[in-house]
Amino acid sequence: MSSLITEDEIRDESEIIWLEDVTRLDYVRQSLDRLPTRTGKPPYHRDGRMVGYALLGPRAKASRSSGTFRRRVFWLLPHDRDAAPEGLYAMGAPAEAVDPRTIAARTKGYKTERSEGGPPSTAMRELGITLPQ
Repeated sequence: MSSLITEDEIRDESEIIWLEDVTRLDYVRQSLDRLPTRTGKPPYHRDGRMVGYALLGPRAKASRSSGTFRRRVFWLLPHDRDAAPEGLYAMGAPAEAVDPRTIAARTKGYKTERSEGGPPSTAMRELGITLPQ
């Protein structure tokens, strides 16, 4: 989950590769996957589709026990808002979802009003809390 990803875990990222135009996506899901290489397109074994992934720099160290590297992968499931705008996530977003406009190498990304599916709640407005647009 994105909330469990720390800046320390992604400090060796060198670049984010997007496989499609993410400017039209309100959110993407992100996870840290164990992969055999620092670079290259990783295999994808989830439902839905991979929309991007991180490349690691030469300083990234493989796990001593498994020999794998932890790299971020960005993905969407068939029931996510881009494919089902009136579905489960018409409002709100999955826990691991972040606005792709907030993602960069070594930056984990965060939720915005856009990724959450709409205007701020009444409680947020009353408290004066705003999320980035």
